[in-house]
Amino acid sequence: MFKLEVKGRDGSSGPLIAFAGGGTGGHLFPALALADALHARVPRVRFQYFATNRPVDARILGNVPGEFISQSIPRLSKRPWKWPAVLRTLSRAFVEVQRRFDSQPPQMVIGTGGLASFPAMREAIRRGLPTAILNPDALPGRANRWLARQVDVVYAQWEETADSLSEVRELKVLGCPVRREFQAADRRPEPSAFGLDPARLTLLVTGASLGARTINDAVSANLEKLSELSGWQILHLTGEIDYQRVQQEYRRHSIAATVLPFTERMADAILAADLIVSRAGASTLAELTALGRASILMPYPHHRDRHQEANAMCLVRRSAATMLEDHGEVSRNAPQLWESMRPLLIDDVVRSRMADAAGRMGSADAAERIADDLIARTIFEKSLAERDSLQVTCSGTR
Repeated sequence: MFKLEVKGRDGSSGPLIAFAGGGTGGHLFPALALADALHARVPRVRFQYFATNRPVDARILGNVPGEFISQSIPRLSKRPWKWPAVLRTLSRAFVEVQRRFDSQPPQMVIGTGGLASFPAMREAIRRGLPTAILNPDALPGRANRWLARQVDVVYAQWEETADSLSEVRELKVLGCPVRREFQAADRRPEPSAFGLDPARLTLLVTGASLGARTINDAVSANLEKLSELSGWQILHLTGEIDYQRVQQEYRRHSIAATVLPFTERMADAILAADLIVSRAGASTLAELTALGRASILMPYPHHRDRHQEANAMCLVRRSAATMLEDHGEVSRNAPQLWESMRPLLIDDVVRSRMADAAGRMGSADAAERIADDLIARTIFEKSLAERDSLQVTCSGTR
């Protein structure tokens, strides 16, 4: 595990901020963006991340300065007979959080959603530590709903969230933090980085950090029609599980395409795209709007509250995206995807209007605005006064 310690010349450590939440990129990327903005303002600040033991967490947090605390927390099951096992793992996580907070209590704990956020957030509330929640989804998840009334402030991405969190102490709509690379909308990537032809338009297909099988299948079923459209190429991010299978489908068709399981250069992928087919995770939509890209959204259909559908509707209502229902069957998904995709592929004006609408929704500076608001609450007052006397050392092994 990699641990970054920031100490002043007198040997004292800087303020410690804990982020709680994980299991998907949507719970982790906003935290990293906010951490980056806080560090730019308070160089002495240190971070720890109470995340999960899922592979995506290790991949995203493995090389991040700070302390990655892997929690064995399963997804909350709809089957009551599995709840005792979930409670046992939560109990163990609470004990570990208490041990760490006893040793070194953080100056603030920031929840980013998911069951993994619950132990650290509940313990912070119990101890009276300053707390905040990043809630980029239009509809708060169960963990955020449970915690929102008890934390000091909730930061939301869209005004629609206020309808679901009416009894919080304070709600601020400041956008969803996006990483620094998503803030340069006027920058163009080097297309050859993905093996793309700069003379062609690009369709980006992505299921976010874990991939999306139904999107992969719907696009694969339309490859013959897509190959008949001149001037287009595809960058398809499949996720690890479907990579080999989808790659074989592309090899069966004569179409310009790059197929990858995942990319660390998501900002470049979006910047290279002229049209995007995607899920509707909140951080994904924050990235699409920050960079102003037209999109066709197929929200994940199996969440009980269908919160990705609510996210997508925030864009649809503003003419910034088209939304399709994911029926779970390629025989239904593929025809409706083509019907929605074809006009956007052939009509530059319609596609441009949609991209402009998305750009008007974007909050590329959300991380900075939230960081400034946290600092205005005087959490880092002492650290700001000492920011010029720094000595940075690295310890531990990853």
